[in-house]
Amino acid sequence: MIYMYRVGVIGDRDTVLAFKALGVDIFPVISPEEAKKALRAMAREKYAVIFVTEQISVQIEDMIGEYENEVLPAIIPIPNNQGSLGVGLKKIRESVERAIGVDIFFEREGEEN
Repeated sequence: MIYMYRVGVIGDRDTVLAFKALGVDIFPVISPEEAKKALRAMAREKYAVIFVTEQISVQIEDMIGEYENEVLPAIIPIPNNQGSLGVGLKKIRESVERAIGVDIFFEREGEEN
């Protein structure tokens, strides 16, 4: 039996609509409560990858943390259509540093993230 994993995105309506054209399941939300409900449902339905806009992810960090040590779903913060808060890069930086013990994303003098 071939099992196809699903991919979904949670965030504000304007941002998530762009993903619909790619065949990604979209979950437009307004409040943190709606986002938590969507995330719980997606985890239960075995989504492999769940993209969450950074603006929503900072509001539901506690719940995202519950899935941090799980293989699936992979919860990935992404910028919304207004731009990035730097949350996604920070999470990648922390994960890489935890995995290999060193921050390979060091800042060069005069550079900003």
